Formats: sequence, structure tokens, C-alpha cells
Amino acid sequence: MKTFEPTSAMIRLRRLVAKALLAAVLCPFLLLAKPTSGSADDAKPAATPAKKPNILLLVSDDQGWTDFGFMQHPQIKTPRLDELASRSAVFPNGYTAAPLCRPSLASILSGLYPHQHGICCNDPKGTEQNRNLVPNDYHQMQQLPALPRLLTPLGYRSLETGKYWEQHYSTAGFTDGMTLGGRHGDKGLAIGRETMKPIFDFVDDCDAKHQPFFVWYAPMLPHQPHYPPARLSKKYRDQKLPGADARYYGMCEWFDETCGQVLDHLDKKGLRDNTLVIFLVDNGWSQGYLAAKTGGGNNVDGRGKLTPYEAGVRTPVLISWPGHTKTGRYEDLVCSIDLAPTIMAACGGDPSPKSQGISLLDVAAGKKPLDRKAVFGEAFVHTALDMKNPAANLLARWVREGDWKLIDRTPAGGKVRASLYNLKDDPFEMKDLA
Repeated sequence: MKTFEPTSAMIRLRRLVAKALLAAVLCPFLLLAKPTSGSADDAKPAATPAKKPNILLLVSDDQGWTDFGFMQHPQIKTPRLDELASRSAVFPNGYTAAPLCRPSLASILSGLYPHQHGICCNDPKGTEQNRNLVPNDYHQMQQLPALPRLLTPLGYRSLETGKYWEQHYSTAGFTDGMTLGGRHGDKGLAIGRETMKPIFDFVDDCDAKHQPFFVWYAPMLPHQPHYPPARLSKKYRDQKLPGADARYYGMCEWFDETCGQVLDHLDKKGLRDNTLVIFLVDNGWSQGYLAAKTGGGNNVDGRGKLTPYEAGVRTPVLISWPGHTKTGRYEDLVCSIDLAPTIMAACGGDPSPKSQGISLLDVAAGKKPLDRKAVFGEAFVHTALDMKNPAANLLARWVREGDWKLIDRTPAGGKVRASLYNLKDDPFEMKDLA
């Protein structure tokens, strides 16, 4: 009988198997022994999960897109927002989804257009005589994918302060808040004008308990009534400005000061580096410098609030997150519906699948331009004609693509009424090219 001779390859295989068996036997004992030498990689500690960022959302109320120092306003001083802008990705071509408080705020919270979330007007029909009585039937917010509701499963606490129309802070899923009922925000409206303490106390409590937080700071500033501190009113009166303009400019600076107080508190607590700070305006306003540029200072009927013109819908957007955003000015077209997807991306969650917004984190980090050609918006009447039919309340729609902006003010079933502007050549929309 012929004797079987193993090949050299088979011998090498046997040796490898033997070594593997020996390692399996010795492994438990080797794990108990302390290493006497090793590479730097061997000594590296195990990776720890990234700490979730805190979120601070600063929302101005009724302020023109030009009315900031960092937007080169010739008179209004906003040193604290200017400082924030110097540390932010600045988007000067930002837009609100609707130029009216309540629908705009709902879009910021949900990442949805007003025609999607259904909150198109400030008040339902029939409440003109007593607008504090907003029927429960019209509160769609409880059914919406609002940011606080989406952040809670991720371990976040959330605080509502300032403007919030949806009766009780919990209707959007806020865990904490100031608004307990009524129109605008009742007790929540004390923030900014009277006190900042609720925000400081909330931040302190979350910090002590190591809980990530979301702060909604949307004071009724610089919204009317315009009565800034006397020192600020005098500052602008001394520049020989009309009284109404001096008061409005003072309100803009007052709002700026309160934003600085919140940022200072984060710095004091050592929380700034792990906080995503976002700033925008809920809708525009036309007064003083901006009104002169657009040929008239009349809001609602002119070029400001409630209108589809730049003075009504445009807002600068600031995004600051140390280590994650790159300072500079970005010309990308952005919209308020982008903020919810941006915040959810930063927190490791998913936005509503119905949102047409885009996360701005990559573009704000300087990684790539935003993959978007156009932004859209819509304007509705102040007091609804039909709360359940958004189209019945529509005043105008608009689209901006590149430097071009088209406004459609066609009434239902009526003759087309369109305006076309080249914003590069005509940023204040004075030359209708339609």
C-alpha cells in the first residue's frame, strides 16, 4: 500500500489550526493578565458615544431683513447678534415660509409649509372681537411632528418661552413652558420684556441633571408695542430720527441685548461649545431705512408683514455650532422649513418625512453647496375665511430661483397678477419686469 505524504500546504494549515486552538484555550487567562508592553493603539480607551448638543433657537418677531449690524444697516446697532454672526454660518438669503406670526412659527416648529400643517392665519373667523378666545377645534399643533415632540424620545427636555399661539406649551410636545393658554402666548410674553429668569433656571436645571435641552426663545420683540428702554429710545432720537423709527430701532437693539444675555449664560455655564445656536426672524417688517428703500413704510398693505415682498418674507439665518460649522457668508437659498431637519440631524434623529426642508449642517460646515435651485413661500390673510381650507385664505405665492423672484397674486378664478424681479440688480423690488 502506498503511504500518504502530506503536502507542504497541508502542513502549514495544520500548524495554523493548532495555533488557533491554543489561543482559544489561553484566551481567558490572557485577558486577566496586565499587559507589560503594547502599542499606542492598544492603550486607547473604548470610544464613547458623542454627547448630544443642546439647542438654542432665537426667533425675532417682526423685524426687517436689513435691520441688523451684520446686514449693514446704517443706524441700528446689534452688537450681540453681530458677534454671533462672526461665529456663524451666515445665510443672508433666508426666507420664512409665511410672512405672518402664527403660520410662520408653526412652520419653524414642524418643518412644514402652512398649506401642509394647516395653520395659515393668525385667527379663525369670528374672533375679531375677542381674539383671546381661540377655539380648541383649530389647534392642529397637537397632531403635528413638532420639534419638541420629536426630541423627547431622544432624551431632550424642551422649554417654550415667548410667542406661541397654540394655547398650552404641551400641544407641541414641550416638556416645560410659560404659555398656558390664550392668544400670542399670555405669560410667555413676559420673556425678554420683563425677565430672562425662566430660561436661566431651565438651563441650570438641565445642566445639573446632565440633560440635553432645546430652548425656544421667541420674545415679542421688536414687535409692537414699540416701547424700548428710555436709554435706547434716546440713543436713536439723538440721531434726529422720527419718533416712531427711533422707538422701533430701539426695540431691535433691546432684542439684541436679550439674545446676548442668553448667550452669556451659556458661556457662564460652559455650555456654549456644545450648543447649536440658530437665529432667524419669524416674518419681516418695513419701517425707517427699509421703508424708504421700498418706497413706503406701510406694513400689511405695503411691502412688509403679511406681504410676499422681501420686506415681508426675507430673513437672515445664523447657524453656530463650534467644531461643526464654518464661519462665513453662504449665498445658498434657505427657508425656515429647513431648521427642523437641521436640528434633528444634529441631534441624531429623523425629521418628519412630510417635510420638504433640507438639513443645512453640511453646507454650514462648508462641505458642499446646498442642492437646491429654488425656495417657495405663501402669504395668507390675517383672519381666516375658512380655517379648514388653506386655499380660501391665500393672498399670494412666490418663488425665488437664483437672482429671480416671481410673485403670484392671482385671486381664485381671477386674472393673473404676477410680478417679476431681479434681486441682484433690484434687491428692494422696485422694478417689476413681468
